[in-house]
Amino acid sequence: MINTPENDLFSPVVVGPYILKNRIIMAPLTRARSAESIATSMMQEYYTQRSSAGLIISEGLNISPQAVGYAFTPGLWTAEQIESWRPVTAAVHDKGGRIFAQLWHVGRVSHPDVQLGGELPVAPSAVRPDVEAFTAGGKKPALIPRALGIDELPGIVADFEQAAHNALVAGFDGVEIHAANGYLLDQFMRDGANRRTDAYGGVVENRIRLTLEVTKAVAAICNGGRTGLRISPISTANGLSDSNPEPVFKALVDQLNDIDLAYLHVVEGITRGPRIVKGGFDLDILRQRFKGIYMANNGYDRDLAFAARHNDTADLIAFGRHYIANPDLVTRLELNLSLNPLDNATAYGGGAAGYTDYPFLPANDPW
Repeated sequence: MINTPENDLFSPVVVGPYILKNRIIMAPLTRARSAESIATSMMQEYYTQRSSAGLIISEGLNISPQAVGYAFTPGLWTAEQIESWRPVTAAVHDKGGRIFAQLWHVGRVSHPDVQLGGELPVAPSAVRPDVEAFTAGGKKPALIPRALGIDELPGIVADFEQAAHNALVAGFDGVEIHAANGYLLDQFMRDGANRRTDAYGGVVENRIRLTLEVTKAVAAICNGGRTGLRISPISTANGLSDSNPEPVFKALVDQLNDIDLAYLHVVEGITRGPRIVKGGFDLDILRQRFKGIYMANNGYDRDLAFAARHNDTADLIAFGRHYIANPDLVTRLELNLSLNPLDNATAYGGGAAGYTDYPFLPANDPW
């Protein structure tokens, strides 16, 4: 295929120190297939199948026991967990792929049943989210979380920093900080969840403080442009809200320009929902303010991805749910072939069914 502005999705692109083989990104996808927070051989197969992506961003990896919010999700705080990811990253590299680890602290989107010692989940303030937590015993309503003390916040930064170090030891090419979808860092940035009156609450500059501290600390560990940041400026995922998100994210992006980032990953619209949000703002403002690589996400198909490149509204396009059902998504998009349908019933938890058994295109099919 001849590359044009519409289809340079399939051309190499420089991101940080790497030349990615295309602009198609596998978005982070929680699949809840971990065994005791450990990466398994089945997970290795899953990621290796999808290594034709320009970059794979792993499912969220809990940075500490306190960070856990969902049963059967993997971690990155113990030596055993680190070692379990080595075969995964090596297998992706053997296939010519690149993989970043997404670093995750869910904050209040949790439940004592998945917390060490049955502790309450933590949050910027004691505000209960209207969500259900995914525990080994099924979904349970979230409780009122415990507000973090200001003396505890350096420990949160240190946990992200240590997890970034652990990711590099495990063979990941870099990391993505999860500051989206209503999880801990996002909670600090939004006035619907953050009622603090100290240096981490109130005015915009205070509410973005923890995200910036984490990002600077992680970027110092993963030097050379190997740190990404994910945000969801107008999403209401996990019961999060903000009375006026535009100035929050303008201020954040302006500060990010001074940090050595690989990319800014933006969920456009409501996570897994509509791209146009009542009361939202034009996210192109952030695209224009950010001086680095802009990764767009949420509801992209082939036509929308081509349009984004043609109009230069994004540098990279992240595909999520399409990647669950189509391990060879790059080929299917390039050749404009049909996609496997997604089986929602097997999206979370379970075994190989709906995980590693989605069919590839036939090797000898002329299409």
